[in-house]
Amino acid sequence: MKKIKVAVIGVGSISKEHLRSYTNHPEVELYAVCDINEERANRIGTEYGVSKIYYSYQEALTDPEIDAVSICTWNQTHAEISIAALDAGKHVLVEKPLCKTVEEALRIQEAVKRSGKILQVGFVRRYDNNVQMLRTFAEAGEFGEIYYAKASAIRRLGNPGGWFADVERSGGGPLIDIGVHMIDLCWYMMGKPKVKSVSGNTYRKLGNRAHIEHLSFYKAADWDPSLNTVEDLANAIIRFENGASLMVDVSFSLHAKEDEMKVKLYGDKGSYEIDPEIAIVTEKHNTILNITPQMDHKGFHFDSSFQNEINHFVQCVQTGQQPLSPVEDGLEIMKILCAIYESAAKGVEVSL
Repeated sequence: MKKIKVAVIGVGSISKEHLRSYTNHPEVELYAVCDINEERANRIGTEYGVSKIYYSYQEALTDPEIDAVSICTWNQTHAEISIAALDAGKHVLVEKPLCKTVEEALRIQEAVKRSGKILQVGFVRRYDNNVQMLRTFAEAGEFGEIYYAKASAIRRLGNPGGWFADVERSGGGPLIDIGVHMIDLCWYMMGKPKVKSVSGNTYRKLGNRAHIEHLSFYKAADWDPSLNTVEDLANAIIRFENGASLMVDVSFSLHAKEDEMKVKLYGDKGSYEIDPEIAIVTEKHNTILNITPQMDHKGFHFDSSFQNEINHFVQCVQTGQQPLSPVEDGLEIMKILCAIYESAAKGVEVSL
């Protein structure tokens, strides 16, 4: 089988995981990189020894050698580039979130249908080995009916700045950046129930806290502390038509004692935790058991999950099978995210 030739569009921070994972795949040729920042494109292209370096995605998409693309640009451009790539006959792996609005998501869905090409949304948490192990347990009925989930991704000091902090380019702050992972992970593990309503809140109280000393934190490739137009904190309760509910809170900035990452799901036969470490709680012989599955990693493993995600995308391109995180799921998550922002802005519960 001939190697799949891939181009990575946008070679900022998250692209490193895509570049590394494609390089590791024996049936892929990392053929091209593309970035509007010419210096960055040249540097990354040279580092990875690609055949072609482009400075505009439009030019890259005219290259007949390219079979598939990873889109790692800011959120504002996801829809535009995804649709153009699909219409150019390329398969697409687009980083989360799928786009900025429900309307954009619907246009991407239409482009997938008319092109017949694969589009996979970068919900990388689905591809974690621990998650897939727990999914097997859940599908076997070990936890019964999952009726409640709660997820937190709290950063006390973690506004990446750059485009992440520019609402025009990002679409929002921690909710659309890290909350998208928490919501999608829980929704996926709950069996993707139909959403009934959403009630949410957002807060802008602390800003990017660029004045804080002695603590380091992740900064975007174009970090600029002078620009911050996104929320610090968002929380929501999501109600589903089957009666289940999900509570979530996420922050870039908060007066918290420490960072916190927690994901817990509860069923009528048992429960399980994904973050910070996997655990199973159940009952046997009138006794509550706390069980620790034996896995290579106790918590989310970034590198292997991205490798799994890329491997799955390549397999879908080769076989034509539908991805584990298809455009339809990207659309549903966009509906939830936009409803949370709408609820927060209006101060009312929003029905979907």
